[in-house]
Amino acid sequence: MTLDEFEAAAARTTNSTLSDTERLLDAAAGLCEESGEILGLVRKHAYQAHALNREKLIVELGDALWCLAITARSAGVTLEQVAEANLAKLRTRYPEGYSDRASQERRV
Repeated sequence: MTLDEFEAAAARTTNSTLSDTERLLDAAAGLCEESGEILGLVRKHAYQAHALNREKLIVELGDALWCLAITARSAGVTLEQVAEANLAKLRTRYPEGYSDRASQERRV
């Protein structure tokens, strides 16, 4: 599945009664909410001796991906554009790949 295919499939399940602005805000707020749920799973694993619940993590990451796709779509951009722009930024920031030094000295 491509990012474009995912985005189109995810869009089928948006609330059609929302305005474009409401849909944008709902998806962006949902992205924050789902990120918090992901953080909670990882925090419990890292600091409270819980096993990492990979099945639950997949569900929450999927919810975050849905919110990201709908936020992008509501803003008039595609996930493909988002991914390409992010990779271009990372190539500029870390032309030789990640290093602590490049991270500390980054200008981009």
